[in-house]
Amino acid sequence: MNEFIDIFSNSDPTNISTSIKLLLLLTILSLAPSILILMTSFTRILIVLSFVRTSLATQTMPPNQVLIGLALFITFFVMAPTLQEVNQEALTPLFNEEITLEEAYEQASIPMKDFMAKHTREKDLALFMNYAGMERPSTIQDVPLTTLVPAFAISELKTAFQMGFMIFIPFLVIDMAVASVLMSMGMMMLPPVMISLPFKILLFVLVDGWYLITQSLLQGF
Repeated sequence: MNEFIDIFSNSDPTNISTSIKLLLLLTILSLAPSILILMTSFTRILIVLSFVRTSLATQTMPPNQVLIGLALFITFFVMAPTLQEVNQEALTPLFNEEITLEEAYEQASIPMKDFMAKHTREKDLALFMNYAGMERPSTIQDVPLTTLVPAFAISELKTAFQMGFMIFIPFLVIDMAVASVLMSMGMMMLPPVMISLPFKILLFVLVDGWYLITQSLLQGF
């Protein structure tokens, strides 16, 4: 513990640089869940995948761990160009002591703002800007992250629910058709979901549903 404290109290420039890197790493790790959920494509992807499972009525199949893992790696794939730009423009120069911590923050926010701005509705952004009494910015870089992040989040939620609605329609048709057949046969005590589940799974497999869902998500970004 004393050695850990000495790192921050030592005036050696090398130790100071190491302490800054350590503080930056600890800060990023503490904010990583919020950054992942609200500043990337993770929210939309996970909600859409959850809608797929709900529409199939397969309860816990696929399990939550599988959905979260799949959403995480698709997010890494989608965000790879943005994260590479953050690394090149901010993290690498900072670790090489070419820029300060404040400059690194500004450089890192540029690609993140560009990504979020592409998928943020103007109406959602105007909501927060009007509430804060901000003037119309000349560029997206003039919008602070405290305003852009919540606007991006509600835009992603709306997009995810729109995709979820489209996913539900074919499975809802199957449920209604099965329920109508059962009622016409007088089998009203038999749960329609039990009968429609195999047909929904069969339809999903025949159309290669996971491929189509993943393709739609990737094309959306």
